[in-house]
Amino acid sequence: MEMVEAIQKAGVVGAGGAGFPTHVKLNAKAEYFIVNAAECEPLIETDKYLCRTYAERIVATVEKIAAHLEAAHAVIALKAKYVRETEALQNAVKALGANVEIFTMRTYYPAGDEQVLVNQVTGRVVPERGLPLNVGCVVENVGTVLNIADALEGKPVDEKFLSITGAVETPVMCHAPIGTPITEVLKKAKLLVNDYVVILGGPMMGKMQKTREEIENAVVTKTTGNLLVLPKNHYLVKRAAMSVERMARQAATACLQCRACTDLCPRHLLGHNVQPHMIMRTIWRQKSITDPAEFERAFGSAANCSSCGTCEMFSCPMGLSPRKMNDYAKGLLRERGIQPEKNQHPQASDMLEHRRIPTGRLIARLGLDEYVFHGLPELFEVEPEEVFIPLSQHIGKPAVPVVTAGDAVKKDDLIAGSAEGLSANIHTGFDGVVKEVTPKGIRISRREA
Repeated sequence: MEMVEAIQKAGVVGAGGAGFPTHVKLNAKAEYFIVNAAECEPLIETDKYLCRTYAERIVATVEKIAAHLEAAHAVIALKAKYVRETEALQNAVKALGANVEIFTMRTYYPAGDEQVLVNQVTGRVVPERGLPLNVGCVVENVGTVLNIADALEGKPVDEKFLSITGAVETPVMCHAPIGTPITEVLKKAKLLVNDYVVILGGPMMGKMQKTREEIENAVVTKTTGNLLVLPKNHYLVKRAAMSVERMARQAATACLQCRACTDLCPRHLLGHNVQPHMIMRTIWRQKSITDPAEFERAFGSAANCSSCGTCEMFSCPMGLSPRKMNDYAKGLLRERGIQPEKNQHPQASDMLEHRRIPTGRLIARLGLDEYVFHGLPELFEVEPEEVFIPLSQHIGKPAVPVVTAGDAVKKDDLIAGSAEGLSANIHTGFDGVVKEVTPKGIRISRREA
């Protein structure tokens, strides 16, 4: 079976980001194939664990993918401080005689952003709102590479490796079926707090589950890489509770126009038109601007924001929220049907290397120093009694159920097929009985003895 067909059948999507269907991304030719093992956000252990544990499988699969893409360069990129992981990968390259480069970089945020990564490895700059393929590159997360390895052997994506970090006695790794309630996963870690929130992902761009109901309803998906546990009185939790309206009032009254949000913006430093200080200056005028051209001049730069959070979590000396205002401005642009012109040939700033955000300083700014871990987390298998498998775990259209309530299913069975257009197959991770099929997902329970 052709690689793309095998990947499509297995339902592989990006394991470390928004879940772009991988069969679409790899239906291409490129000069560079870059594997992202840089773990973009702080306090996540998953990519490191995979590199240490499955180094030879990763390297062997990278060669296969590079050959499929006809890529002249195959590169695995990770942080230089990941000494154990780098050594494991280098030993695998040597053992296999593989034509794969191990590229190490400084520890800064957001090193794992794919456009930042492309620039680090190749020196090229992806166009505004463009793709790495626009400059001859394809980028995949290291977890996605392992899912591709499984797909080439006929195994679908129905399980997930993820870490639990933050307010826990010791960070742990977990291996769980897709659809496992995160409450079941959290049982494998010793929590240090009773009243807590859980961030699905990292502290900068992860999705915060604030209420008990949200935590109980959250499940492991194909893109879940980490559960970050924080006490409810943590600074990040209080900040997340602030309304957009209040943030806008703060922008109007307290912004110093110091430009730090813009000057330290990773995309701005790549030459993209991202100017959060301008959004902060004019957001209070958004209802009074009626001319589309003027509105685009005022708010158009928000369209290029990647929502990495550097501006509000690190740069702003007043503790304001430029990222949220950029997100708000994006919505205003969509409402008015305004699509700012894209710069197809951006030029990186001369200050790029001098304005990197050291991850250690970022962690301190976020009040997360006490949760930094330098050991090797233990792996636990999670075996839930029931799962709820979402039909939309990827960019594009939700998958279409192919099972009904009462059906018996086995591990690796297809339970929802990809919809027409951009979509992905969904499989179940264990034997059981379908309890219900809803527009949002499929609930499956283990068969009673």
